[in-house]
Amino acid sequence: MFPRRSLSRTPTVAALVAGALVLSGAPALPSEDDTYLLSGLTDEVRIAIDSAGVSHIYAENTDDLFFAQGLNAARDRLFQMDLQRRQGLGELSAVFGPGFVEHDRAARLFMYRGDMDEEWESYGPEARSAAERFTEGVNAYIDLAAEDPRYLPPEFSELGYSPARWSPEDIVRIRSNSLGSNFTTEVIRTLLACMGDPGASELLTGMEPDHELTVPEGLDPCSVPPDVLTPFILAATPVTLAPGDGSTAETSLEDAYRASTSEGSNSWVISPERTETGRPIMADDPHRRLSAPSLRYAVHLSGPDFDVIGAGEPFLPGVAIGHNGTAAFGLTFLQADQQDLYVYELDPDDPSRYRYDGGWEEMTTVVEEVAVADGTTEEVRLDFTRHGPILGTDEENDAAFALRTTWSEPGTAAYFNSVGLLGVEDFDGFREALSSWGGPPMNYTYADTDGRIGWASAGLMPIREGYDGLLPVPGDGTYEWDGFQDRENLPYVLDPEDGFFATANEYNLPEDLGVGYEWDSGYRHDRIVEVLEERDRSSVADSMALQGDHVDRSARDVLPLVEALDAHGDAARAQEILRDWDHVASVDSAGAALYRTWVARHLGPRFYSAASPVLGAVVTETMHTRALFDAVAEPERWLGEEAEEKRDEILQESLESAFEELSETLDPDPGLWRWGGLQKTYFPHPTREPLGPFERGGTPDTVDASGADTADFTHVSGASFRVVVDVGAWDSSFLINAPGQSGDPNDPHYSDHVDAWRNGEYLPLLYSESAVAADTEREIVLTPTD
Repeated sequence: MFPRRSLSRTPTVAALVAGALVLSGAPALPSEDDTYLLSGLTDEVRIAIDSAGVSHIYAENTDDLFFAQGLNAARDRLFQMDLQRRQGLGELSAVFGPGFVEHDRAARLFMYRGDMDEEWESYGPEARSAAERFTEGVNAYIDLAAEDPRYLPPEFSELGYSPARWSPEDIVRIRSNSLGSNFTTEVIRTLLACMGDPGASELLTGMEPDHELTVPEGLDPCSVPPDVLTPFILAATPVTLAPGDGSTAETSLEDAYRASTSEGSNSWVISPERTETGRPIMADDPHRRLSAPSLRYAVHLSGPDFDVIGAGEPFLPGVAIGHNGTAAFGLTFLQADQQDLYVYELDPDDPSRYRYDGGWEEMTTVVEEVAVADGTTEEVRLDFTRHGPILGTDEENDAAFALRTTWSEPGTAAYFNSVGLLGVEDFDGFREALSSWGGPPMNYTYADTDGRIGWASAGLMPIREGYDGLLPVPGDGTYEWDGFQDRENLPYVLDPEDGFFATANEYNLPEDLGVGYEWDSGYRHDRIVEVLEERDRSSVADSMALQGDHVDRSARDVLPLVEALDAHGDAARAQEILRDWDHVASVDSAGAALYRTWVARHLGPRFYSAASPVLGAVVTETMHTRALFDAVAEPERWLGEEAEEKRDEILQESLESAFEELSETLDPDPGLWRWGGLQKTYFPHPTREPLGPFERGGTPDTVDASGADTADFTHVSGASFRVVVDVGAWDSSFLINAPGQSGDPNDPHYSDHVDAWRNGEYLPLLYSESAVAADTEREIVLTPTD
């Protein structure tokens, strides 16, 4: 997995504090330059922290490198890591009280419970060792903090508990952090089918490729209660530590849908023939939930087997996005359908049995004790079928509901497969590393110093025979997965004729692959391609500017209809504003404020209600922009006779009501409207006041995507991490990781990326030892005691 590399380096160690830190004795205080004496190391490890807060870890062997990565991650992100571990393993109640017992039960439903030997083997020979050494490093820092609480993040003392120690299995057993689709939309679609209009769901999600929805034989759509989503939401939704006994999972279907679809990514690679320098460029900006600290953590891991820099999950070894001095790699979520809801008939005489293959099959029941902060324990019962965990039962109607996901399969711990990418040196090795990728399903982009660029799809994707996965199915054996797509033969592209390749969660797979029908609207991808095609030669600065692009290409599809409208009154005033708008969703734009308010809060809901009273009763905001605009452009299917007249009436009324809303919420004078006056960014922290608010531009359909809660336009997801790599001239690469690298609110690197992020600016992603040395702010030396 890790090809051997020669690594010539003579570390230059800054002046060290007098006296070494020994874990078995009294520790030295944290200072600008530290040395720690640690058991478990073979050789000395040096950590240089640069002005952006990025740690550059230099080790003489790979075991020490992963150990140091774990220790360093804990140094910067221990509270975040501990909270993620507790949530993923169902151990929140032990420190936060009985209000989190249901959260813990839900998390335990989704943990990996299969054979651990098979699990480790699925990642390759070095993966287990990487996890072992990483968690040993995390625990070493926990021991350090136990010796001197001043090393402990402040949240632990404020909340009155200590961090838990890690085992290697913790890293891979947690599965609820994996992106997935389409459980939430299955439930929404089932509700529509129960109410008599399942086809209306196409307006919510689109349908690519074209496909006619049918209700599976044997399914009663009205048998599926919406609250079957609750355990899933409890397990996957970030924890907020409110005063009292905890939080609840009360949410609407729209909230659940928004949470499941608001994350995405952009990535592109440009060949040497289309760059100013004659070197490839790789750009990547994953769109994730905004938080303080960021969900990504940037680090440089330099050792004899690989020399890689980039970002990954704080609690995982390796990096998932970055470069290794030979090859650069970036990712976007590939929205393949990895989830199915199964509906079971229960034995009325024994509800622990469900009908399967003509007989009754026994559920597997596990009873576990959940420790509670007051010293008591509560028992929770977890039931599983052959397909997955039981999320709910309907005793009155002898029914039960289970969710099947690829998460329960070996090798699908989110992003852990990225350890296989650390040493790739060519495209064949890149594809080989991805051939074992489990989850989430990904588009991975690639560029190397030989000038090769490419893309490969990756992930464990089920094969469905006789059904499409868009609605729940009976669990009686009629609807099963027929294995999984051959990952070694998933689609890929090497050196595309256009000289670039871009991916932004759009539908980009062969139609006959059959791995899903619900994809992003595609406007971000269209805009990226448009800009890259316009330039004969692109620069790194061009890619940085494109990551911050606020042109909303969706406006081109719908505004011609607005311009042609014979509008009157406030609708005519709105028409004039939109006619003059340049389609740029900047913070100062009145047109953007009107456009997003109109589309999200007025046009969509009105059209939904006219097209389907059932849909209008369920959904009150626009879900999928392209699906809506396609329907508005060709309304005959949805509005019936005199469709265009009805459509124009909807346009008139929705423009009028949007104008009236902004006149009340912003100002009676449209000349004073600003998009930034509505859309605001917050970086929420689990226990503290959020960072913000900050005025925010962009929309869900701009390259610089802003996933916002349309109830108040709070910006909840987007590209907090961005990287642009100058392949081969590595020190000319750049990143941003808002709000900052550190998770400690008292650390200067907690929020020092915010201003640059807001202004579309970047910080250097330094790689060479000389460049790192010149920019080092602090140095830590880990020295073995033996």
